[in-house]
Amino acid sequence: MESTVARTQGSTGWAAFDAKWLVIGACLVVVAILALVPFCFMIWQSFMTPESNGNPAVFTLGNYVTAYTNPDTVVTFWNSVQFALGGSLVAFVIGTALAWMNERTNTPMRRLFYALSIVPLIIPSILFTISWIMLASPKIGLINMVFQSWFGLESPPFNIYSMWGMIWVDGLHYSPMAFLLMSSAFRAMDPSLEESAVMSGASVLSTMRRITMRLALPAIVATLLTLFVRAIESFEVPALLGLPAGIQVFTSAIYQAIHQFPSQIGLAAAYSVFLLILTSGGIYVQARISASASKYATVTGKGFRPRTIDLGNWRYLTTGIFILYFLLIVALPFLVLLWSSLQKFYAPPSMEALSRVTLDGYRYVLGSDNIRAAVLNSLWMSVTCATIVMFLSAVVCWIVVKTKIPGRWLLDNMASLPMVFPGLVLGVSIMIFYLTFDIGIYGTFWIILLAYVTRFLPYGLRYSTTSMIQIHKDLEESAGMSGASWLTVFRRVVLPLLKPGLLAGWIYVMIVSIRELSSSILLYSPGNEVISIVIWELWENGQYVELSALSVLFMFMLLTLVGIAQAAGKHFGVKEA
Repeated sequence: MESTVARTQGSTGWAAFDAKWLVIGACLVVVAILALVPFCFMIWQSFMTPESNGNPAVFTLGNYVTAYTNPDTVVTFWNSVQFALGGSLVAFVIGTALAWMNERTNTPMRRLFYALSIVPLIIPSILFTISWIMLASPKIGLINMVFQSWFGLESPPFNIYSMWGMIWVDGLHYSPMAFLLMSSAFRAMDPSLEESAVMSGASVLSTMRRITMRLALPAIVATLLTLFVRAIESFEVPALLGLPAGIQVFTSAIYQAIHQFPSQIGLAAAYSVFLLILTSGGIYVQARISASASKYATVTGKGFRPRTIDLGNWRYLTTGIFILYFLLIVALPFLVLLWSSLQKFYAPPSMEALSRVTLDGYRYVLGSDNIRAAVLNSLWMSVTCATIVMFLSAVVCWIVVKTKIPGRWLLDNMASLPMVFPGLVLGVSIMIFYLTFDIGIYGTFWIILLAYVTRFLPYGLRYSTTSMIQIHKDLEESAGMSGASWLTVFRRVVLPLLKPGLLAGWIYVMIVSIRELSSSILLYSPGNEVISIVIWELWENGQYVELSALSVLFMFMLLTLVGIAQAAGKHFGVKEA
C-alpha cells in the first residue's frame, strides 16, 4: 500500500509519508513509556536501598535477602498458592457445571440464566467481598445468625475471615468468568461424539467424564490458568478477609510494605518481581496450550445443531441449582447491602430494625462533595481511558496486521506486556518511576489515568485485532490510489470499518476501569479519589451504612451504563461483530 500511495500522490506523497511515520513513531514511544519504563524501574528499584538522611540510594541485594530469607515469606508463598488454586478450582467447578447444564441439557429458563450470568461480572470485587462479610462474618453475618437461630448453635458455623472464606468469596465471584469461557467451549464443540456415546449405552455422567471433558481439555486448562492468574493478583479479598485474620499473600504483603513507616519501596518491588514471575508463567503456559489446541478440534465445515440431553424430572433440580446460584451471587449480596443502607447503624433484619429504617445513608452520599467529586472523577477517567486505549490499540493493530515493518511483532508483544502485570504491581511500578522522575503528575488523577491506560491496553488490542484482520487491504489501496493521504485513509476507511470492535472494546474498558481498585490504591491522593477508593476509605473508617448506600447507588449506575452501552452496541452493530 505504501508504495502505491507514494507513486500516485507525487509531491503530496511526502506529506502523507511523514504523517504516517510520525503517528507510528509516536505510537512506539507511547507504548514503550507505558509498558517498558515502569517495569524496568521496578526491577531497578528492587536492587536499591532507599534514600535516607541525605544519603543516596546504593545497589544492594538486601531487599531480596529480606524478602526471600524470611521464614514468613514461605508462609506468604504457600498462602498465595493455596488461595489462588482454591479460588480458581471453586470458580471452575461451579462455572463448568453451570455451563454444561446450560449448553447440554434441557434445563428450563437456561437462556435467561445465561443473560443473568453477566451481572456478577459488573459488581466490583470490593463490594462483593463486603457483602459477604455482612452475610458470613462470625459477629454480624446474617447467614450465621439464621443458622444459630434455627439450629440452636452456640457458635457461628461459618467464618468468612479464614482461608476457606477467602477461597469461597473469590471463587464464587469469578465463577461467571469460568461459566462464560466453558459455555463458549461447549457451544463450539461438535456433539456427535457425545450423542454416539449415549446411543451406545453410556450414562450421562460417563459421557461427560470420558467424552465431553476430554474434548474440552484445552479450554479447561486455559480457563484454570486464567482463573489462577487472576486469583494470584487479587487484592480486595486478601486485604478485606485475609489481613484481619493474619493471612498474608503477596498482594497484601506489597500493600503493607508500601504503607508501613518508613515505606519499604524496595521490599515491595522485590515481592512484585516474584508475583510478576508467577503471572508471566501462567500466561505463557496458557499461550502454549492454546497454540496446540488444534488437535482437539471436532468442528468440520458441516453445520450442526447440538441435541440437548433430556434430564426428565432432574431438570427441576438443575433449575433449582441455577436459582440458588443466582441467590448466592447476586440477590443476597445486593439485598444485604440494600438493608444495611437503610439503617442508622448495621443491624440484622428484624421487626425492631425495620422500625428504624431511614434514608440518612443516601442523604449523606448524595450530599457529600467528596463523593460527588469521586463519581465525576471515575466517569471522566473511565471515558477518557477507554477512548485513549481504543485509539492507541487501533494504531498498534494497524501496524502489526497491515504493514510489513520489520520487528512489528515486538510492538505487539510490548503492548501486550501489561497483561502480565497484576494491578498492584503496576501501581508499584508507576509509583516508583514517577517518584524518581517527578514531572508533576504524581499525586494527581493523571497518574491514575496513566495506570488505567497501561493496565487495559492489552484488552483493547484483543478487540481491535479481530476486527482489523477482517478488513481487506484492497479497501485501503483503493483509497490511496484515489489520492487520499494515509491519515484520510485511516480516518475515513479503517476506523469506520473497525467501529464494531472499537465500540465493544470501549464498552469493556470503560466498565472495568470505573471499578478498578488495585492499580489505584497506591497512586491516589486526597482530592483525587475515584469511587472504588471512596468505598475502601468508608470501609476502613467503619462507615458501613454510608458505604452500603454508596454501593447500592454504584451498582445501579454500573447497570445503567451497561444498558446504555449495550443499546449503543446494538445500534452500531457490535452484536454482529
